[in-house]
Amino acid sequence: MSFRIQPPAPARPNRCQLFGPGSRPAIFEKMASSAADVINLDLEDSVAPSDKDQARKNIIEAVNDVNWGAKYLSVRINGLDTPYWYRDVVDLLEQAGDRLDQIMIPKVGCAADVYAVDALVTAVERAKGRTKPISLEVIIESAAGIAHVEEIAASSPRLQAMSLGAADFAASMGMQTTGIGGTQENYYMTRQGVKHWSDPWHWAQAAIVAACRTHGILPVDGPFGDLTQRIAFYISLINGPFCSSN
Repeated sequence: MSFRIQPPAPARPNRCQLFGPGSRPAIFEKMASSAADVINLDLEDSVAPSDKDQARKNIIEAVNDVNWGAKYLSVRINGLDTPYWYRDVVDLLEQAGDRLDQIMIPKVGCAADVYAVDALVTAVERAKGRTKPISLEVIIESAAGIAHVEEIAASSPRLQAMSLGAADFAASMGMQTTGIGGTQENYYMTRQGVKHWSDPWHWAQAAIVAACRTHGILPVDGPFGDLTQRIAFYISLINGPFCSSN
């Protein structure tokens, strides 16, 4: 056992994260009244390029005006390979109040990505005299991200959570799948003439969990697009004993 103590993850509820596009402010109140522990107001994939500026304004207004109760309030900014992300960070921290808890960074590929956002957040916090530090959550969505997951987990004291973005990760890896987080039809093993489908995401999720546990970060499961398969899985748990192969 290492003499270095493994730090605990942040002690906050993170059972369910609810995403909603910043371009649809009509749903913000409903999101606030949901049972989700974490609210992610989105500026990235769910918002068209022509709507980015208005979505950012909508979110700033919602952070200031909507009663979010005890929910952990997060905003997913645009990726660092876009011209939008710096304005996302600056406008949020200069114009949104202290109710904002977290910034989510998508498609993180290396520790330098987190450093860039951390540096900008720190500069704005100091310039504006913000007293509540903003936390960070990152999404691993590429081959580079999983290859550098250890250094990403150690990249910033602001980092509190990490998740897997299965769809973009699959594209980056060249995986032949259109599903999100499910099995692949032609990725199986045969035993005694019976097909057995493996979990293609397990190794990536395990790598993320190991990095998170090492550095005291919350590991968060990613999205799962095949609802019929997920429902069938839960029914199997109800009707019979749990099998490790599930």
